[in-house]
This record gives sequence, structure tokens and C-alpha cells, in this order.
Amino acid sequence: MSNYDNQNIFAKILRGDIPCEKIYEDEYVLSFKDVNPQAPSHILIIPKGAYTDINDFIENASNEEIIGFNKAIPAVAHQLGISETSGGKGYRLISNAGSEAHQTVAHFHIHLLAGRNLGPMLVSIK
Repeated sequence: MSNYDNQNIFAKILRGDIPCEKIYEDEYVLSFKDVNPQAPSHILIIPKGAYTDINDFIENASNEEIIGFNKAIPAVAHQLGISETSGGKGYRLISNAGSEAHQTVAHFHIHLLAGRNLGPMLVSIK
């Protein structure tokens, strides 16, 4: 788990040093409301293991952690009623990896956004 800083904000939330507004938790995952929401529903989903980004997670997490993390995503969306199967209109997942992607916390996490039309993924460059 290269370059993992156990003083990052998500590590502190996992330890209980910093409170969060918890949405879902199991043995592999913690999800909670983002403190700076970019959509009506903006939830962070983080693994409980110490992984810096998606690359570190896939290379070093156990199969159980990877499966558990991925199964938690639709569970959170269903719990919030934002998945199409639970009566919502869908959601977007975003995960940044590295400085050019503007990853600001070096703990692997996914942003789940919903609650309005989110528009196109990126504005095309010409």
C-alpha cells in the first residue's frame, strides 16, 4: 500500500477521529455524505482498507474486499432510492486517481452523485 498517509481525512473518519453522516457500512466499506456536495445526492464510498487510489486497491486488496466494495455501490444507490431499480432516475460514479485527475484525498474513494440531470461527462475539447 504505497505512500498511504494514515493521517488523511478518510483514515481519520474510519478511525472515528472525525464524524461523518453515515449512509451505509459493512465489513468492507463506509459510505457517507460529502461535506461539499456537488449534487442533491453526493455520497462518498470508501474501502475500509488503506488504499491510495483505484490502482492500489485493485493491485493490493483481497478479492473479498474488491467484491464487497463493488457490491456496496448499488446497495447504497438502492438504499437512497436513486437507482432506476429503486424508483430513481440514475446516478454517476466518479473516482479520481492522481494529480492531473485532481485527486485531493489519497484514499481510494468513489463519488456517487444523483438527484438532478448531471449533463455530459466532460466538455469536449477542440
